[in-house]
Amino acid sequence: MDSIRTRIGRGLAAYLEKPVADYMPFSVAPKELLRETLRPGDVLLVEGNTRVSTAIKYLTHSTWSHSAFYVGTDHPDGELVEADLQNGVIHAPLSKYENFNTRICRPIGLSEQDLRDVIAHMTDSLGRVYDLKHIFDLMRYLLPQPPVPQRFRRRMLALGSGDPTRAICSTLIAEAYQKVHYPILPRVETEQARGQAREILHIRHHSLFTPRDFDLSPFFRVVKPTIEHGFDHRDLSWSHL
Repeated sequence: MDSIRTRIGRGLAAYLEKPVADYMPFSVAPKELLRETLRPGDVLLVEGNTRVSTAIKYLTHSTWSHSAFYVGTDHPDGELVEADLQNGVIHAPLSKYENFNTRICRPIGLSEQDLRDVIAHMTDSLGRVYDLKHIFDLMRYLLPQPPVPQRFRRRMLALGSGDPTRAICSTLIAEAYQKVHYPILPRVETEQARGQAREILHIRHHSLFTPRDFDLSPFFRVVKPTIEHGFDHRDLSWSHL
């Protein structure tokens, strides 16, 4: 039964990875500019062009459907570590996303040891397989207007088998940062102590995180390559001028 389920899951993964026809690249940074801007530890958000991207964008109410982790140029198999639908957790070259809309999200103030630990968690995860249960669940949301109220959509992505050898793209990165107690979008409660209010952060389970959460997080800086490398609007050539 497991082998049949696995074969069906792989077939569905191949179907979900097919590109759609109406993808619009509108914010594409050249590969070399991306490479000059990225630092190890950065999260690269991607607006994908596949059927599964459509489902994830619907469920998360967001542009971003995929997240990858930048480990740097010292890795011959690729600068990124990501959870791929068909191949599991793999190295990937930055060139894979050179024609896609992307966004860089950068953690702030990590110590060198914390950064090493986060990178180690990601590289140690290489070889983990993508959670095939996630694929079966995502298939339900490829209808034009799936009947899922918006307030329930985040829970819809808290899927998967719970098997630690399996991975989903954003949950793997969230798990790595939670290892060093770096916040993404914690649940915040206010507690009164000795007449003073203080905020207590509660960790959300890593399975609840989606690519958009790194964009929304107040603890990750949004880095835009064009601006980082000296953008000057006076240098632009406008057609009407």
